[in-house]
Amino acid sequence: MLALRFTQKLIKDMKVATDELGEVNSLFSWHVNILQLRRKYIIFVNDSSRLCLIIGGIRSFQVDKLQNNFKKELKEYLMLEGLRRSLIDQYFLEAGEISIGKTNDKSVLGTMKEMSLYCSDAVFDHTFDLSAWLNKFIYKPIDYKEPIQVFKNELERKYQ
Repeated sequence: MLALRFTQKLIKDMKVATDELGEVNSLFSWHVNILQLRRKYIIFVNDSSRLCLIIGGIRSFQVDKLQNNFKKELKEYLMLEGLRRSLIDQYFLEAGEISIGKTNDKSVLGTMKEMSLYCSDAVFDHTFDLSAWLNKFIYKPIDYKEPIQVFKNELERKYQ
């Protein structure tokens, strides 16, 4: 199961009912919130690696579009970061269907808030540029490593 853990703000915006998710492998769990820059964006932060993905073009009530765009854009972004297609395909095969729940980890929320502060004045051409920039920072919860490297290492360790 691919768990998207919405903040209360996003639950209200999307007007979506949440599920009780229980225990989910942190590699397949993402915290999700609204990121207000010049426009409205959605920020996704992976629980285990703190990898972030920012997507735009989602309006209120478009939860289906949000889910579809997340999968599509995460695949594209990981390809741009140099991950092998076989690793990405294996990740999504094991992840399965998306379930929506409530946030459950204050540490991930703290990292998300930190990322939001970093990008408040950032200028970028595409959301992938902003995501890549944020994924090159080091964060304390992942032992001062870069999120993209942590995510790559976890996928390689899991699927090789």
